[in-house]
Amino acid sequence: MQKFSTQQSDEKKTGFLGKAVLVTIIAIIALIVIFNCFSIVREGYVGVKYRFGRIVNDSMTAGLNFKIPFIEEIQPVDIREQIYFVSTDAYTSDTQTVDSLELKLNYYYDGTQLSEIIRSIGVENVETKLLVPNVAKIAKNEIGKVKAEELVQTRSEVQNVIFESLKETLAPSGIVVTAFAIENLDFDDAFEQSIQGKVIAAQDALKMQNKTAERQEEAKQQVIAAQAEADSAKIKADAEAYAIEAVQKQLKESPDYIEYLKVTQWDGVLPQVVSDGVNPFVALDGTSE
Repeated sequence: MQKFSTQQSDEKKTGFLGKAVLVTIIAIIALIVIFNCFSIVREGYVGVKYRFGRIVNDSMTAGLNFKIPFIEEIQPVDIREQIYFVSTDAYTSDTQTVDSLELKLNYYYDGTQLSEIIRSIGVENVETKLLVPNVAKIAKNEIGKVKAEELVQTRSEVQNVIFESLKETLAPSGIVVTAFAIENLDFDDAFEQSIQGKVIAAQDALKMQNKTAERQEEAKQQVIAAQAEADSAKIKADAEAYAIEAVQKQLKESPDYIEYLKVTQWDGVLPQVVSDGVNPFVALDGTSE
């Protein structure tokens, strides 16, 4: 009887342990399912939801996003601005070699075409399939249209032409180009020295032109000053002639006018020597009695 009771107790313990294990397994599975129901998308990324490998949503925002466990998955795609660098060489229209041509492209993915990018190219293949064959090719084509000296002088203009061409070429593939720059371009030493010599010569010529213009302006100012002085002298002479003419006219009309002028112009000092032609009188104190 005791043996039977012990056997029942063992069976109960076994059954309890079995249930406990089962409950634990179920709880673990439940936790796994719950955790697999959600996926976190970080800032700067967009979530792309796949269901059995097919895209069903390509615009899941940053944060916690729901998915059906084991059926759906969410993959993050970096939608921040990307930078692509390439170093190559090129030739100008006058066959000058551009060594160490360094190019920089800024771009990001067009959200409205993200699904098509993933399907047709693959985000991980954008650089090798789109940027590598297009950036260097377009840059070389545009550089090949200008002379080396023009490239040095109009670098920003050529850069802008390449930028516009890249925008137009890559936009249909879902790549939005935001900036393009020619970071560096080098020519052979002989050509660079010739360019430098031309620049120095042009600067010297400009200095000479400025100096010539300065001298011309100085001469012009001297002519103006001389003309002004001549005009002033003429006006003064005309005024004096007019005054003389007026005095002469007045004398003709009134003989007493000369006496009037003597009185008005006398300074009040008597002459020190007065003579009647025979006996001169000298005033010692400068006055006469």
